[in-house]
Amino acid sequence: MQPSLPPTFVPQTVSTPEGAEIFVRSGGSGPVVVLLHGYAETSDSWAPLAADLMKSYTVVVPDLRGIGRSSHPPGGYDKKTQAADIRSVVVALGHDRISLVSHDIGIMVAYAYAARYPDKVERLVVMDAPIPGIAPWDEIVRNPSLWHFSFHGPDAERLVAGRERIYLDRIWNDFTGDPTKPDEATRAYYAAQYAKPGAMRAGFAQFTAFSQDVKDNEIFQQTKLTMPVLAIGGEKSFGTTEAVVMRNVALDVTEAVVPGAGHWLMEENPSATVTLIRDFLKLQL
Repeated sequence: MQPSLPPTFVPQTVSTPEGAEIFVRSGGSGPVVVLLHGYAETSDSWAPLAADLMKSYTVVVPDLRGIGRSSHPPGGYDKKTQAADIRSVVVALGHDRISLVSHDIGIMVAYAYAARYPDKVERLVVMDAPIPGIAPWDEIVRNPSLWHFSFHGPDAERLVAGRERIYLDRIWNDFTGDPTKPDEATRAYYAAQYAKPGAMRAGFAQFTAFSQDVKDNEIFQQTKLTMPVLAIGGEKSFGTTEAVVMRNVALDVTEAVVPGAGHWLMEENPSATVTLIRDFLKLQL
């Protein structure tokens, strides 16, 4: 089944000072929660969580720069700049303090946001990804299964052009705990999103920017985050390593593992994942 946010969510596009047009949808009412998706997906991946949280929160769900229905500018894919994109979205929608929930490369943007605007973040949830430059980053990136971290540039674009589904299937298959997830309709939908003109160039740019992200994070990590952090890993993916990463940058970290799941938590075990996030956010109400 193709992922889709609740139909009551209102779409709009926000022009950021950093040169991006960010597509965002929002719905519900209450304290503000921003959901930041990851690579090989779009903001639609948050469908199960958005439907649940909108009962108690104002839920803001953007497409990251260069992904989905956001624009594909030539640069600005370092996560510090993308954090500024998200701050512009939050302010444009009339909000200030937020909680952040993030997955995959979304956690890299969320960390940069929390580090740049620490007094504007109530709670932070990060799920199943490393953060450039934050230990054990050097060990993690030596894993051959992360080949796609180093696969980018004009030749990679030419190789993948018209073959986006083959490339994305490899990523979905390598990191799932259940070969049937994401399902066929979900894969077809995301593959079409990444086949749009300029989308793969922008997608690869997320990884090209890691070298700059490492430099930025070396500075960010000198000041530890003080807001409560929930670090979630899939049992068959990052597991407890997510909390190991976050304890290097934050003082108040709660560890959680989603049973039976690989990397694609919203697709593989949405009920357990949603419950963990809901219970953590509820502590601020």
